[in-house]
Order: sequence, then structure tokens, then C-alpha cells
Amino acid sequence: MPKKGTKSSKGTEDEPKQQQKNKLPEHLEVQRTRVVCKADAPTEGFQYAGAFAAMGIDNSVSADKFCKNFKVVVNRLTEDDMEFDMIGIDASIANAFRRILIAEVPTMAIEKVLMADNTSVIADEVLSHRLGLIPLDADPRLFEYISENDVPTERNTIVYKLHVSCKKGSPRLTVKSGDLEWLPEGSQLPLASPAQSGDKQKTYTSFSQSQKDILEKPLGVKFKDITIARLGPGQAIELEVHAVKGIGKVHAKWSPVATAWYRMLPEVVLRKEIKDADAEMLVAKCPVNVFDIEDLGNGEKRAVVARPRTCTLCRECVMGPTGEQVELRRVRDHFIFTIESTGALPPEVLFTEAVRILEEKCERVISELS
Repeated sequence: MPKKGTKSSKGTEDEPKQQQKNKLPEHLEVQRTRVVCKADAPTEGFQYAGAFAAMGIDNSVSADKFCKNFKVVVNRLTEDDMEFDMIGIDASIANAFRRILIAEVPTMAIEKVLMADNTSVIADEVLSHRLGLIPLDADPRLFEYISENDVPTERNTIVYKLHVSCKKGSPRLTVKSGDLEWLPEGSQLPLASPAQSGDKQKTYTSFSQSQKDILEKPLGVKFKDITIARLGPGQAIELEVHAVKGIGKVHAKWSPVATAWYRMLPEVVLRKEIKDADAEMLVAKCPVNVFDIEDLGNGEKRAVVARPRTCTLCRECVMGPTGEQVELRRVRDHFIFTIESTGALPPEVLFTEAVRILEEKCERVISELS
């Protein structure tokens, strides 16, 4: 008998045999882990936990499997966008990240517009809407939410002013987002005239200190060349705007992403060799250059899958005479995720914030159930 705490050599030898015994046939493994895309429509496989229980295969979802298989691979990262692979997760989790990025990661956006003068051709309502969609260069994590009953302070409100005019006899003037001026001391528009001379004039905000004292860098707009309006000779715009913290499910102006989307990893399989004229036809048929020509010598050539990741599932390759020789698949648990930031936060920060929000949601559910 083997000593206590040691594994018998027979047991060690039996493990690979057991794994080999429980391995699914290739066609069933494709149904379990892939989505096969035919010329007419995708073919769904088996998703429920006990689909392969009779063959000793556990198809259920568990925390242990997730921790073992999940990983993130960053493929591209710039100031405004990133592309990364999420491997070993279900589509529901990938979609949860997408929805949180669009609707629940907070940003700062212009909410109130105090119009002092507007003689441009743009109506006040349209001008206010255009101002609200301008991305602000302000970290929302440094600010608090404001409710209807709260007083605007340096902790929950950012104030900008816009005062431009086109003199008579001058050419038309383009008003751009860079003309918005940050007011770190708060509002400059009087709320009411002072009751007595010498009293401090009330404004639309109640800043106890300058925002310059609590922020590391000055605030502004992310892009300074966004056109707001065009002024003709004698026209002017004078206004003050208040930006507050919010989320995209309330209004799209608070959405931190221009877009956040994912797709399953494409997999292109050649069932048999495609040569010569058929190979050239297949290469010419693909609009994103997934296939390439390999020279075999002696005047022979064949088609090879060179760039499967670029496949957009247009299905041109599975139509026509070579259609039966090409199979399009998608890997079920491998997602190519793309985030394009509007500029308020870097894309990698947006994703970590989405993870934090999802974690808070899970903790809330667990606490409610317990």
C-alpha cells in the first residue's frame, strides 16, 4: 500500500486515461465550444449543464472554472480606445460589461445652461443641447453626485462661462468648445441683488473654496475644436453652464464611451485544400483579406487562412463552388472587446470602473440573499 499522503502510481496513470475516456468526439466538441456559421444562419450547439453528463463531461458554469480559465489579453491601447480579448467567460458577462460601460460608469456633463444673451440664429434649447454633448476634461471620481435639494458646491459642480461676440463689419465668427472658460471660484451670475450695500452678492453656486485648491490640474474641455455656433456681424452669446456628475442611463451625454462592443473570436477552417483557380477566386471573394495564396512550386498554389481574426462573418466564402470546403466558426467563450472613450477617462480606466461596478452589484445581491 502507498504511504499516507502519497498518491499511488496506478492512480496517477489512470488520470490521463480517464481524461481521454471523457473526451468528447470532435463533432460534439465543436457543438459545445463553437458557433458554426453556415450560409443561411448560425447553428447553435448545446448550452445546458447536463448536455454531456452521460459521457462524463461537466458543461456547467462554476466559479472554479471561471477562475481557472478566465484571462484578459490587451491587443491595442491608445489614449482614446483599446481592444482586448476576454477569454473563458460567458456572453452574458461580456454583455454586462458592455451595458455598464454605456449606461452606468459616471462622467461629468453640462446639465444647466444660464442664458444671459443669445442673438445667434441657434435657439436657446438647441444651443443648450449642443453644449451638453461636449466631452469635459474632468475626472468624475473627484466629484460627488448632486440631488435636486443639494446646493451647488465645489465638490459637486463645475462652472464654465462662454462670452463671445462678432463685431459689426467683421467676418463670421465660429464659436468653438475651446471658448468655454472654467470658473474655479464658482458662478459669476448674480442670483439676486444684495439687500444692503456691502453685502456679498449671491450667485447660483456656493463655493467655500476655489477648485484650484482641491484639484491637481485645471479643468476644461477634452476637444477644443468642436463647433458650437456661427455668429454673424452684431451677434453675441453670453451664458454660464454648470456641469454635474451623472450616468448614461439618465441621459446619453453622461455616457463615457462613444461605443463599447464585442464579438466572438472568428475561426475559419478549410475542410480540404483549395488550389489554383478556386484558391484565387476564394482570395478575391473575401472583402477583408482573410485568405492568402501559398506557392507550392511547380506552378501549383493553394489557399491558406492568413488573417482569421479580421473575419466579419459576411459569409461570402461559404457561398458558391468553394462553399462546402470552408467552415466559419465563432469561439463561444472568447470575446474581442473594443472600447472607444469620449475622452473623460482613459479606456483602461473605464473598464476597471465597469469591473468595480459589477462587483458592487454582485455584493449587493449576495447581501440581499443572505
